[in-house]
Amino acid sequence: MVGSDLFDVALDLISIYPYVVRMDPLSIVSISVLCNNKFNEKKMMREHALRLVKCLCNHMESLEFRYATIISTETILTAAQSGNHNIVEEIVETFPLAILSTNSSGQNFLHLAVKNRCDKVFNLMYQTSNYKFNYSDKLDKDGNSILHFAARLAPTHKLNLVSGAALQMQRELQWFQEASKFVTAYTRGVANHSGETAEKIFTEEHKELKIEGEKWMKDTANSCTIAAALIATVVFAAAITVPGGNQSESGYPMFYQSSAFKLFAVSDSISLFTSTTSLLMFLSILTSRYAEQDFFSTVYLVFGRKNAWVLIAVGVLASMPISSFVLLQFPLLRDVISSTYGRGIFGKQSDRPFH
Repeated sequence: MVGSDLFDVALDLISIYPYVVRMDPLSIVSISVLCNNKFNEKKMMREHALRLVKCLCNHMESLEFRYATIISTETILTAAQSGNHNIVEEIVETFPLAILSTNSSGQNFLHLAVKNRCDKVFNLMYQTSNYKFNYSDKLDKDGNSILHFAARLAPTHKLNLVSGAALQMQRELQWFQEASKFVTAYTRGVANHSGETAEKIFTEEHKELKIEGEKWMKDTANSCTIAAALIATVVFAAAITVPGGNQSESGYPMFYQSSAFKLFAVSDSISLFTSTTSLLMFLSILTSRYAEQDFFSTVYLVFGRKNAWVLIAVGVLASMPISSFVLLQFPLLRDVISSTYGRGIFGKQSDRPFH
């Protein structure tokens, strides 16, 4: 039932027939199946799953120590590897010693969380006591710390959650820097049994990603530089060419008192300054994008109010490629801003203490 996501049915059966769990203690191992389930899609399903976890944890307290140790060890390691931080919290609250559990390779829950880039499990470190170095500084059987695992390239399915090689490299650097905060100065420089330090592993593992990131940045900058240069050329020409010409007597523009002309002048000036700034930024190989401004004010000056239907038709047709460009490029722009200036994936998730 747990494997079929029937959490509410399983919860009811355990509530009605609790003796089944006492008769067969290892049947609680089904909680490990919960660790691998992605039950975050629906709020009701998530609530039932968490209630089931709490119920099973309560039953585990009445088991013999050896059974409870086996189940809690398997559960916390599976949950950490799968990224189910709620289950990790429940297990540690019920069995605090489970936080020191390791697998056959000597890796604890934190090693597995960093190795599989499970940020929500890793963020539990922000809720820990001053004894966090007791498990964050541990080495596995190969002499690897959490910093060594953070230095290795992330799994492909985790890496692909971020668009663009440059942003992927940025995310990997964020993981490495964040992991270094939770190890002592000695562990930062320690080498594993293969003689590799974390810095050396990071350089070797991310060599190809670095090359791809540089290429991605250069290609993006080159493409946008051409567009920015074209825009700057057009708006500069528009700035020195007065629509409608000048008055022969005073030399003032023909439409200088018109609101549309003032709007055109302001828009053209803004476009010129922003396109020039954008051009300089792209020449510096930055990945920021420049959004085009609206240049259809001159069309209004030509057609006037009598042929408004022409303006409407032109506006609709012109808005289609602009809208398509914005819709296609907005996800990347959002990712760049979020990844660089956003809140980030690391930080304290709640005030609930984590041992």
